[in-house]
Amino acid sequence: MTSADAAFLSGLELSRILYEEAVRPLLDDAFPGLRHAAARVGTGSEVLGFDTARSADHEWGPRLQLFLAPDEVARYGAPLHRLLAERLPKHVRGWPTHFRRPDDPLDPVGQMELTDGPVDHRVSVQDVGGWLTSATGTDPASGDPTVLDWLAMPQQRLAEVTGGAVFHDGLGTLTTARRRLAWYPDQVWRHLLACQWQRISREEAFVGRCAEVGDELGSMVVAGRLVRDLMRLCLLLERRYAPYGKWLGSAFGQLDVAGSLLPSLRSALAATEYPERERGLCAAYETVAALQNESGLAEPVDPACRSYHGRPFQVLHAERFARALSATVTDPGLRGRQLTGGVDQWADSTDFLNLTEPARAATRALGQRQGTGPLPKA
Repeated sequence: MTSADAAFLSGLELSRILYEEAVRPLLDDAFPGLRHAAARVGTGSEVLGFDTARSADHEWGPRLQLFLAPDEVARYGAPLHRLLAERLPKHVRGWPTHFRRPDDPLDPVGQMELTDGPVDHRVSVQDVGGWLTSATGTDPASGDPTVLDWLAMPQQRLAEVTGGAVFHDGLGTLTTARRRLAWYPDQVWRHLLACQWQRISREEAFVGRCAEVGDELGSMVVAGRLVRDLMRLCLLLERRYAPYGKWLGSAFGQLDVAGSLLPSLRSALAATEYPERERGLCAAYETVAALQNESGLAEPVDPACRSYHGRPFQVLHAERFARALSATVTDPGLRGRQLTGGVDQWADSTDFLNLTEPARAATRALGQRQGTGPLPKA
């Protein structure tokens, strides 16, 4: 049997089988007693639990990360790679362990295929601290992240580090790091929630203003941005890291609030005229506002929509919820900080968010400014 007729199973299950039935026996035979961790974490739809049969067409398959102590990576890394290349089975449950390297530099994805020779496998050998620093900019295995660390880590990266599965952790450090990153500290969480409400407050009146001047397309675009911000806000409220755009809707659909909120969000997006768009958004605002009030994180705020400073646009005035949450933030590193929030609340370039050090530097520089500033006029 080959991948052409192999039954699809989740990538995490395939990685578990690869480790337990192929990699671990080879380690025990060639390097008995070698302390290591084995996991499938990091990038990949399977780490977030969203892989399907479509995923098998690139960089999906029997994949695994082996983590060793830092001083043992240099000693064992190359021998381990050679051992696995020579002795791994050619396929696991019908899925090849060999990945063909791409010929096109503009299409740099590996695809599984059978081979008669050594396998070009996807089992990496790393140390936990180095991998974490590369992925997040910090090493939570060695200590709790600082406020700056938290604000500089994109939620997609946090989802990648804390998602997936650990099949064995003889080192203990990977499990420790994942536990420390499982969710934001309470004060950081409150701050990020306030910042997300502040984002909404900055644009909620623009849906009506664009429509008023005949710019229906602009009104629709702003409505789409607000729907996205509401979805990310709900993920924050239900304590789940928001993945990047491809999986945002899938992650949102798993939330408790999704069933009651989806009709209004879809109505706002599908509307071809402003009044219907406004009704959909207002229904969504009020649902999420009630969700925050029910959380008990801050003093309740009236969740009803109202006019925007006498103009004929119905809005929530979301800054009211931002202020209520900010009033509960007492951490000196966050109290009074400008409500720009975490890096992916003020930047959405995928390329930028993948640059760990520039993201940290920009977050640090942005944090030097204090105060929230006035609301822009619509």
